[in-house]
Amino acid sequence: MKKICIIDYGLGNVASIFNAVKYLDDNVKLSREPKDIDRASHIILPGVGSYKTGMENLAKYNLLEILSSQVIAKKKLFLGICLGMQLLSSSSTEGGEQRGLNWISGDVVKITSNDETIKIPHMGWNPVKHSNDSILYKNIKNSSSFYFVHSYHFVPQDKSIITGTCFHGVPINSSLQKDNIFATQFHPEKSHDVGTELLNNFLNQ
Repeated sequence: MKKICIIDYGLGNVASIFNAVKYLDDNVKLSREPKDIDRASHIILPGVGSYKTGMENLAKYNLLEILSSQVIAKKKLFLGICLGMQLLSSSSTEGGEQRGLNWISGDVVKITSNDETIKIPHMGWNPVKHSNDSILYKNIKNSSSFYFVHSYHFVPQDKSIITGTCFHGVPINSSLQKDNIFATQFHPEKSHDVGTELLNNFLNQ
């Protein structure tokens, strides 16, 4: 039976993602308890805030080992959202060199553009061009708009895992997929109907 665990590691307003998932499936928990993570079939790592604090909080709540065992070793379905996507990387330049989960090789770097009209952080709605074979975007019209709030973006070494991109002065990798690991830089829980459809696609794998 499907069991969904949203990881509560003290970052961001998790109520919105919890409510968005609960709308689709009642069998969801917001938890950092090992037993809940162990029982889950689907794991979601949300987050808004700094990369450094994100990694510190995962360590503080003893989540590093269990998440690695469930997602990397046991191949459970995983969705990282915003900071939850960035933490999958090898490292980040935010606040000096920071080490990440290193589940996906690549680095998180600050958005920079020569266009002075481009505002950082990247905040608001932006159309996302997606690969038509991506499971996350099933039944979603290409170039649909999703909601973003971020100043850094993840540049993976393997470009073949990029499933969606947008443009904000420079190309932004909006979503990734590597085996059982899915991730979005945008917030599906704040992206109205298309966000709901994307979450539904993830939960119904």
